[in-house]
Amino acid sequence: MSIVAAYVVPHPPLIVPAVGHGQERAIQATVDAYEEVARRIAAHAPDTIVVVSPHAPLYYDCFHVSTGDAAHGDMGRFDAWEAAMNVPCDPSFSAAVSACARARGVPICGSGMRDGELDHATFVPLHFVNERYAGYRLVRVGLSGLTPADHREVGRCIAEAACDLDRTCVLVASGDLSHKLKEDGPYGFAPEGPVFDRTVTGLLDEGDLEGLFSIDAAFRDAAAECGLGSFQIMAGALDGVPATHELLSYEGPFGVGYAVAAFEVQGPTGDGAVAADVDAEADARGTEDEAAAEQDGADPFVALARAAVEGFVRTGRPLARPDGLPPELADVRAGVFVSLHEGGDLRGCIGTIEPVTGSIADEIIRNGTAAASEDPRFPPVGAGELDALSYSVDVLFPPEPVDSEAALNPARYGVIVTLGRRRGLLLPNLEGVDTATQQVAIARAKAGIAPDERGVRLERFQVVRHDRGGEARHG
Repeated sequence: MSIVAAYVVPHPPLIVPAVGHGQERAIQATVDAYEEVARRIAAHAPDTIVVVSPHAPLYYDCFHVSTGDAAHGDMGRFDAWEAAMNVPCDPSFSAAVSACARARGVPICGSGMRDGELDHATFVPLHFVNERYAGYRLVRVGLSGLTPADHREVGRCIAEAACDLDRTCVLVASGDLSHKLKEDGPYGFAPEGPVFDRTVTGLLDEGDLEGLFSIDAAFRDAAAECGLGSFQIMAGALDGVPATHELLSYEGPFGVGYAVAAFEVQGPTGDGAVAADVDAEADARGTEDEAAAEQDGADPFVALARAAVEGFVRTGRPLARPDGLPPELADVRAGVFVSLHEGGDLRGCIGTIEPVTGSIADEIIRNGTAAASEDPRFPPVGAGELDALSYSVDVLFPPEPVDSEAALNPARYGVIVTLGRRRGLLLPNLEGVDTATQQVAIARAKAGIAPDERGVRLERFQVVRHDRGGEARHG
């Protein structure tokens, strides 16, 4: 096995109820997202959880990797001694990471007596995990004053160790964003703070992990962040691996930015995500056969979306692309949105503006699976809902820039709004969206772009919509 998932999480101590005493309700979206991450980790049932922590032993010229057999942590420094844990560690995994890093010229150093005491940036995520799952061993990795490229190499070594040792591994990148979001916050305000948070959350939302390595050092220092190094190690662990991406939440009510994001590995290395039924393999084969036959003469785009969702929900594994698909599915690349509806109401929608796979078919399978299981607005689709679902598949034409809203038509064109790294999209021909002004305002809101922010770039695009009626229609 290898890395099956990676998660970005913050580490405010008050999110632990014994510390917060109710204050955690002020960041309820973060709590909810954290609980979703814990649910997913339990579903993956990893052998090893690697927590990358900015508050583990920190050295300027080397990285800390834990070496002990067990570790203890508590919230005593926050007057909550009752919040405590003992966790087993994975020294063989740590040794494999260290050996790999040294072979690549990245220095690793021990930490002596501090190795067995968990810092709060490790304790907080494990608090949520331990409420749902206990079958793991821990590896704790610290940051360093070395280059972003060195952080990437440590991440690559984590993935390599998981593969070499045949471990199912989940990586948790613990880190807060800017600590300078509010004048009345504990660290005051800096104008770079909100900009840093918008930049990083935009990258996480878009799955642009490479962009994490281009953030200027002076900029991040002015923003007073503590998470970027953790996220860069995570990016290295996911380097070259196909994975879904989603920003589950972002909040900053106390003057510190808290983001939760999820990256679920796709393909063979992600097969350990959910325990399959006894007859999972037979069910999966049957679903693939149904998709290839385009049962009942359904539109092949919709039939494939249905097969992808039903196959994943019933077996816990992504559908393999069926043989015999028409060329417009198998041989063409495009961005695709897959939407699920139940009783006329939206039940999930995930898409890609530009293609990230080799074909429209693979795009439909990827995004259909994500719409059913990873849309943060909805719980995962259950097997009992499958018969009630209807599907639509929107295949996007390449976007074209426009100078103003006058060139938009919400009945015909979708819109993309972009400001820096923030980007929002709205599909065409949506109920209740009757004017270009409405369309742009909604897309701005989705991107986190305020109505009065200037310099927004507009693009329009057309779609071909395939739905349950069996017809392909231009949007």
